[in-house]
Amino acid sequence: MHDERGDWAGSAGARKLGSAAAPPVNGRYWIGSTTKTFTATLVLQLVAEGRVGLDSPVAGYLPELGLDPRITVRMLLRHNSGLFNYTGEYYPDGTVVPGIPGTGKEWLDHRFTSYHPEELVRLALSKPARFEPGTNWSYSNTNYTLALLLVEKVTGHSYAEEMRRRILRPLGLTGTLVPGDQSRLPGPHAHGYLRYQDGDQWRVVDVSRQNLSMLAGAGDMISTTKDVQTFFTALLRGRLLPAALVAEMYRDPDPRSESLYGRYGLGMYVLDTGPDCAGVVLDHNGSPPAGYGSLMYSTPDGSRTLTASLTMGDAAIDLGTVFPKALDRLVKAVFCDKR
Repeated sequence: MHDERGDWAGSAGARKLGSAAAPPVNGRYWIGSTTKTFTATLVLQLVAEGRVGLDSPVAGYLPELGLDPRITVRMLLRHNSGLFNYTGEYYPDGTVVPGIPGTGKEWLDHRFTSYHPEELVRLALSKPARFEPGTNWSYSNTNYTLALLLVEKVTGHSYAEEMRRRILRPLGLTGTLVPGDQSRLPGPHAHGYLRYQDGDQWRVVDVSRQNLSMLAGAGDMISTTKDVQTFFTALLRGRLLPAALVAEMYRDPDPRSESLYGRYGLGMYVLDTGPDCAGVVLDHNGSPPAGYGSLMYSTPDGSRTLTASLTMGDAAIDLGTVFPKALDRLVKAVFCDKR
């Protein structure tokens, strides 16, 4: 984390099951949906250059996909498109419409399968939309894989190349990469796990290796806590985008997106911690299908930040109950503790 006293980094727990070694503070990890803030930044850079219109139809840039012409670039970044989430949709009435395996044993058995971004989008387009464009909010990985295709179509270069040229190299993010089909975490890293039931037995599997091409542009990147902190601070302080576009990312979050992380803007959540804390805090956490978690928080001016890598999956606990309480305590300790 970073505050007025400077930077602090630490680790707790074990690097690997059966080992006494602590996790490396400079270790790489799968950052999951924290990737979306990187992708949104790339798209908004094209907006700043006049090459993409924030309120222009996406179909105008990607006519070959047959998209609903009412879907705009802003709707992708804000999750207002209504497009089916290719990793599956979960409806309030309990209905589940499956997509690409993204959880549990089914994902484990397919975790090295390679996918192409257009393949993911076309799968989503073959399913009914969740709602009419612009009429509601629903978190969908499809939006950000479409954003990847938009970047590639407008620039004529690969998403990975544009990410390196526009963000990673200028900021010196040497621990960050777009892995493509690469399934191994390079360099030092902690191990993540998946616990699943096999008949009447519970099994734990090391899932440090996984192919996240299934989340292209939406949740596939590898990074370090230091790199994530450097990126978010640089973004908020105007090193990657004009100030007006940075403000656009969080000035009008969708009120229907209220969640543990806040309300969703353009590639980031806006969390109101209240007058007794830091006020508005910006964030985008993430996790791949199993084993890892990523935290990324900052005040809008970048003066106080929190980034963290979590490994999980081996313990017999209900993360849905434990994690929100633990996260709330952590955020309050960082952004509410005046000491």
